[in-house]
Amino acid sequence: MIVSSKKGQWFELVAPTEWQGITSEQLFSKVWQAPKKLTHLLRMNKEVTINGKPAVWTNPLKTGDRLQIKLFSDVDFGLIPQYMNVNILYEDEHLLIADKPPGINTHPNDPEQTNTLANGIAYHLQAKGELRQVKHIHRLDRDTSGVILFAKHAFIGALLDKMLQERQIKRTYIALVDGKIGKKKGTIDAPIGRDRHHPTKRRVAPNGQRAITHYNVVKVNKGATLIKCRLDTGRTHQIRVHLSHIGHPIVGDKLYGNSSVETRLHLHAVELEFVHPLTFEQIHVASPINWD
Repeated sequence: MIVSSKKGQWFELVAPTEWQGITSEQLFSKVWQAPKKLTHLLRMNKEVTINGKPAVWTNPLKTGDRLQIKLFSDVDFGLIPQYMNVNILYEDEHLLIADKPPGINTHPNDPEQTNTLANGIAYHLQAKGELRQVKHIHRLDRDTSGVILFAKHAFIGALLDKMLQERQIKRTYIALVDGKIGKKKGTIDAPIGRDRHHPTKRRVAPNGQRAITHYNVVKVNKGATLIKCRLDTGRTHQIRVHLSHIGHPIVGDKLYGNSSVETRLHLHAVELEFVHPLTFEQIHVASPINWD
């Protein structure tokens, strides 16, 4: 973990021993793998300083140097803040992890839409006096519950997007599926595409995008199996499509073939794990299951 602090609009880090000898340019491009466009803007606007002076990007860093980056400028939320009872599982200056209830969308499809989790997050930030653009790093289906990661500024958003793409953010789901799964664990590697006959439905299709779901059986009940799933990809409805494809649709999933009388989808994002890209702290957040 790196010693860091927020100072007004600036984020300050104390360079650890591991950064000795690397340049600011290498820190942004190699260590953080930040987008070139974002790095260029910070550089041109002189929004990176070393020990209180504008950074000379080709100079090597020394252990104990104070690196400051202007990350906390006020920006428009990009949507309408709306009060709701949001359960915040983790929050710092850069990111926020919320516990999404079933029955609401992760984010609006247009700036005027309300009643989504992102609207509630915006209100939460507004109440704290933080004017930040709300950006979800991944999303959950309307009827899926559990942990969702949000970025509070563009720089951390770009770093987290890269980490998600490179599978450095581990997402774990719990699902109750129809029938008894014989194997204790397995991997479903089947491409997913749109269903031509249904506007919101997806299906396994040879010309679809590659999708990989790993599962482990937790418990076998009468007529149903509780499983834990991890994703290598993040396709729309991926777990629901894959489990239906192998003949075990999720309990309560009317769209993908479960005929249960259960009214809610028994799919829950139970854990989120990753290394914080700015503080290098190990983040592990869990959300208890509540299917009552």
